[in-house]
Amino acid sequence: MAGKLGVLLLALVLSLAQPASARRKLLVFLLDGFRADYISDEALESLPGFKEIVSRGVKVDYLTPDFPTLSYPNYYSLMTGRHCEVHQMTGNYMWDPDTNKSFDLGINRDSRLPLWWNGSEPLWVTLTKAKRKVYMYYWPGCEVEILGVRPTYCLEYKSVPTDINFVNAVSGALDVFKSGQADLAAIYYERVDVEGHHYGPSSPQRKDAVKAVDTVMAYMTKWIQERDLQDDLNVIIFSDHGMTDISWTDKVIKLDNYINLRDLQQLKGRGPVVSLWPAPGKHSEMPPFFSSSMVSKYRYSTCVLSIPVNSVSVKLGRILSTLAAPAVDGFLQRSSVLRAWSTIHVSNLAPGPQDVRASAARELGRASCFQCGVYVRQVQAA
Repeated sequence: MAGKLGVLLLALVLSLAQPASARRKLLVFLLDGFRADYISDEALESLPGFKEIVSRGVKVDYLTPDFPTLSYPNYYSLMTGRHCEVHQMTGNYMWDPDTNKSFDLGINRDSRLPLWWNGSEPLWVTLTKAKRKVYMYYWPGCEVEILGVRPTYCLEYKSVPTDINFVNAVSGALDVFKSGQADLAAIYYERVDVEGHHYGPSSPQRKDAVKAVDTVMAYMTKWIQERDLQDDLNVIIFSDHGMTDISWTDKVIKLDNYINLRDLQQLKGRGPVVSLWPAPGKHSEMPPFFSSSMVSKYRYSTCVLSIPVNSVSVKLGRILSTLAAPAVDGFLQRSSVLRAWSTIHVSNLAPGPQDVRASAARELGRASCFQCGVYVRQVQAA
């Protein structure tokens, strides 16, 4: 995998040999919950917008998410090039016993506290420190002051961005590139994930969401040409994770069959991954849901915001709490349905599609950094 990824990194690093004035700009898309097979070679035939982009760049067959295969951990792996155990964004739901503060998926004031985000330096912070201009649209975390820094512009996420929001973000990003106001623009789109969770990854609603993205991609290719940006702009499109169907009514693992919930001071998470904080003196009574060998294998062993016990469903399709949704993410990465998708359009590549077999979330994050002429910086949380 590393050798194949080298092709991708080499393509992106070509611009580093040029003076700063000639360095190409970068447009990044994060399409939440966009499973790798949503855009297979067969699917591309009915997705002309994506097909055009893939024909001009590097197509990664699939991207392996970091563990846990959840949104926020992989948002940060993709933008820091680090494992979750390093950048400390360990779940969609977290708790800090020292401050009694919680990080919860969705709109939550405490989730904006720097303590959750300061474990590593994301690309937009590195670029801002380097006096580059960064515009971000609905990107989770862009509203947070991370390591004392905010991006040049952040259109804050407040609810699921609509298709009109997405179109306006793409058009606005290309406008600021054309005017010289931005070196990096990053756009987040969630509808594919939302429809997949609500109706299932094979549902017509999810397929319609992909078609909506495809329409915008076709417009984007046209708008890039109209703004004469085709020789100055590189585009990376990636996702954080895939998802799998579940039959939740008969595959729920009831935690209270294994532990006394009164022995916990905190429980966070749902679906395949649940984090438990035993009450004082109760840690030894917790069963070993997640063995030490698994902790090491999945790079989850050195979290500063330590989680004493992680309960993980290792069987695909089984969940640890009742969850009224037909599809979930968060399982161990070994299943193909949890793979995400990525493609890169590099303006100075030779014509024709170039395939890379596989990548990992942290490696693609490093590729983004290389493209911008900066290097990943590891910051150990205090």
